[in-house]
Amino acid sequence: MSQTIALHGTKKGVISVTKIEEPYGKGSGTVASVGISLAGNADAPEWKVHLPMENLDEVIKALQALQ
Repeated sequence: MSQTIALHGTKKGVISVTKIEEPYGKGSGTVASVGISLAGNADAPEWKVHLPMENLDEVIKALQALQ
């Protein structure tokens, strides 16, 4: 599963959100990967963070609280 969102305030920038299974090798936990590419390349973001799926609900709540 993957989704790409236009990055506000940029000409070509994108935010990519992807679910990655075993990102660090066999047996590693599934993560939500959030990447940012100013060049518009969702497959090779300049910045990214991997969030363990077990933390996703809390991270979503924290982000919603910022609104």
